[in-house]
Amino acid sequence: MAKCAHHVDAPGLGPCDAIIQAEPVCDGTCHTNSAINYKNDKNFSKSSYGFNTVAAIKQDIFTYGSVTGAFTVYEDFLTYSSGVYQHTTGAALGGHAIKVIGWGTENGVDYWLCVNSWNNTWGDHGTFKIKQGDSGINQQMHAGQV
Repeated sequence: MAKCAHHVDAPGLGPCDAIIQAEPVCDGTCHTNSAINYKNDKNFSKSSYGFNTVAAIKQDIFTYGSVTGAFTVYEDFLTYSSGVYQHTTGAALGGHAIKVIGWGTENGVDYWLCVNSWNNTWGDHGTFKIKQGDSGINQQMHAGQV
């Protein structure tokens, strides 16, 4: 898949709107190893669950690793580059799913450490910190067991 500059100027990368989208062909086998059958190579989860408290989210990340999160993206998020993001200006653009890999506190602000899918030229090398509870993120965390 072609790389592009998500909402920022990135040397050597063009705008994402310029990339022609093509639906991949699924032939049921792996292109790099035809002995792998798609149907037989699937993993299924045993459970899927959300969280009621920040403490429960932290405990799950500590015990099992990353969780899936989602939040409302506002216009000011597009230009994030460092620090702890907190929505201050701009209209809502829609929802966005991300991977939450940890937490911390910076300048007295509790945050979630997240990985974005917009490549490593966006944000802080593809990651960002978002204030816990900002933009609805605490209510949209989910995980599962395989």
